[in-house]
Amino acid sequence: MTDAATLKELGNKAFAAKNYPEAIDHFSQAILIDQNNHVLWSNRSAAKAGLKDWEGALEDAEQTIKVNPKWGKGYARKGAALHGSRRWQEAIDAYNAGIAVEDSPALRKGLAEVQAAQRDAEEASADPGGIGNMFSDPNMLAKLASNPKTAPLLSDPAFVVKLKALQTNPALASSALQDPRMIQVLGVLMGIDMQAFERPEGSTDLPPGLQTETPNPAGASSSSSPKKSAPPPAKKPEPAKAEDTEMAEPDEEDDDDDAKLRKQAEELKKKGGEAYKKREFDAAKEAYEKAWEIWPKDVTFLTNLAAVQFESGDYDGTIATCEKAVEEGRSLRADFKLIAKAFGRIGTAYSKKGDLDNAIKYFGRSLSEHRTPDILNKLRDAEKLKKESDKKAYINPELADKAREEGNALFKAGDFAGAVKCYTEAINRAPEDPRGYNNRANAYTKLVALPEALKDAEQAIAVDPKFIKGHIRKSLILSSMREYTKAMEAAQEAMSQDTEKKHTAEIEGQLQKCAMALYAERQGETEEETLQRAMRDPEVANIMNDPIMQSILQQAQTDPPSLQDHMKNPIVRGKIQKLVAAGIIKTR
Repeated sequence: MTDAATLKELGNKAFAAKNYPEAIDHFSQAILIDQNNHVLWSNRSAAKAGLKDWEGALEDAEQTIKVNPKWGKGYARKGAALHGSRRWQEAIDAYNAGIAVEDSPALRKGLAEVQAAQRDAEEASADPGGIGNMFSDPNMLAKLASNPKTAPLLSDPAFVVKLKALQTNPALASSALQDPRMIQVLGVLMGIDMQAFERPEGSTDLPPGLQTETPNPAGASSSSSPKKSAPPPAKKPEPAKAEDTEMAEPDEEDDDDDAKLRKQAEELKKKGGEAYKKREFDAAKEAYEKAWEIWPKDVTFLTNLAAVQFESGDYDGTIATCEKAVEEGRSLRADFKLIAKAFGRIGTAYSKKGDLDNAIKYFGRSLSEHRTPDILNKLRDAEKLKKESDKKAYINPELADKAREEGNALFKAGDFAGAVKCYTEAINRAPEDPRGYNNRANAYTKLVALPEALKDAEQAIAVDPKFIKGHIRKSLILSSMREYTKAMEAAQEAMSQDTEKKHTAEIEGQLQKCAMALYAERQGETEEETLQRAMRDPEVANIMNDPIMQSILQQAQTDPPSLQDHMKNPIVRGKIQKLVAAGIIKTR
């Protein structure tokens, strides 16, 4: 089943893509899992607002406040929903309530916007003729530019600025009509010729700028022609047209304030960085917290704060701050690298706490946002530690003995596959006990899985080199594989380890079997053939080319008992045993 955090991430991605129905669906599923998560209610409110479902957005915003009344963003969501519903006063009350809980630039900006919207609505309703609404047409400038009466007016940048001001705030229309040019603009916007009211009925005069010169009809007297219209005034030279002239936005002053706040926050960030380098963590923490409070639109303040908390050993605080950085970063549509950095730091904090499951989880989330070698290595290390930790946690010698006894019972009953399963459990419960490997090797031998059996016998010896049964088991397996020379060497190693002589009879019996098998295999060989075969073994060839061994072998030919003296040296003994196994030295 998908967890709430994953569903929230899917919802955030859909929201960023403006796929609001899908975002609502993911947030709704997450809410069913975690109904006390105020962030989920807030996110769904935002998605519903994206669909202009103001009532639904308001319900979720109120639920956000109910779950966490100390979180300012819940009041911002409520204010936005009421703003969209044009319930001005209620929206103002919501923003004020939020400011009382958490005074933030976002809440104050929302309050200013709804107050401005309320004023505009009141001024628009106070315009009974609706003349001001004519100027609120978003296509106003395009209409004026396409009309020959008003197109020349747009060459005056100051007049264009005035028009944009009217477009933004139609309530200024009454005072603006004192400008005669506005009469022409209003006429075009209304679709009528306002100058027609000033011309005599039947007049053929055209407004200035549109006078056309037509020749008098033939024979027409000048006295019978109607009153001539005044010649158009000489055109004033047009001022140089400003390129891309834009009217200042109404919130330009707010932008200036924002720029000041951002600069102040950046200075605090720099101050925090200097304190961090000096390992003055309290000062750094205070600087980053203040920077975020002043400018909550840059999540690097939060990730830097988390770094300070991590270095000071506050891993829980690191996790909480990084989670907030991810949440705020999603809403601010921050760079995915910053989101990945926050997830990575959460994983590192969990790793320090020893919570490897969550460390692996958040390292994976970081890599899904942005793949970096550092986090990838941390993920691999965490997975390795987790595997080792799980392995250690599983160790229980008592349960290992129980599993081995169950395996012995199944082995005696002829259920070798079941025995292998029980012996494997015994090995997992006690990986440092060679008996489990030895018993499983015996079961594998019965199943004719000789390579697996040999591997287990060698592992039993690796765990405890003095485990004599492991050496004997290896010799038996090698005999089954018809590797008689190696089987004899394994038996000889068992003999050297059996200092208490408890397994002498069994080892000697195995040596005798290996010798007989080798004799049967080499029966009929001449000494020359035996030497050629033996010399194909690189180890035998090295022994035969060793000057010391050559001297020992020459001495043994004239004085056989001297070979026993040389056998007291373990290195020489091993080489002589190798030559005996190869058939070069024959024993009676």
